[in-house]
Amino acid sequence: MRNHKATTAAAALAAAGALLLTGCGGGSKGGDDSKKIAGADTGASASASPSASASSTPDAANRPKVVLPAGDVLTFDPEKTGDPVKDAILADNAEYQKAIEEAIDKQDPKSKSVAFYSVGKALIIDTQWIAGFVKDGTTVTGTTRLFNREVTVDKDGSAQLTYCGDETKGFTKDRKTGKVNVTPPDKNSYVSYVSRLRKNAQGVWQTTMVSSVRGDQKCQP
Repeated sequence: MRNHKATTAAAALAAAGALLLTGCGGGSKGGDDSKKIAGADTGASASASPSASASSTPDAANRPKVVLPAGDVLTFDPEKTGDPVKDAILADNAEYQKAIEEAIDKQDPKSKSVAFYSVGKALIIDTQWIAGFVKDGTTVTGTTRLFNREVTVDKDGSAQLTYCGDETKGFTKDRKTGKVNVTPPDKNSYVSYVSRLRKNAQGVWQTTMVSSVRGDQKCQP
């Protein structure tokens, strides 16, 4: 499993209490961090299949082109539901996930692609999370499966997305040596997520908050 994610997520929960009830990703210092991160102060059924190495080309919302690192694969199940609003949310969440993986590989905590899909408290956490990989000198490799993706659209126009992550075949890799940190799968290889999203003026569903529970029973095989 991606052990760095486990440790950093736990650190985030302790350090980001002033920002989130629970958090996924790197620790947050809080305070004036939002002033230092662009966009941090803004609110805002198909079988699983491997994501392409690059996202779709930019559209009317000027979505960035996101490229996953070599050897890194994300799968999404479902990719579509048949409902146009829910499908748009699932699509932008997938790009958000890819943007984070790309930023880890590029060792770029201030990734413009991450800031495009993540705002507010979520962006602060994401930035600190990516910085943790930079500090450790690691990147990501292997296959991570994101499944049981379910969307609920609220009356106020915001949305909630719940899903599970299977990291049994996803690992970290030392950037200098190229050594893959392979660990045997266990209950902590599975993570449950809850994300809050809101559509901005350009029509992009941005993640505003995310929480996670590693080893959650509901995501176990």
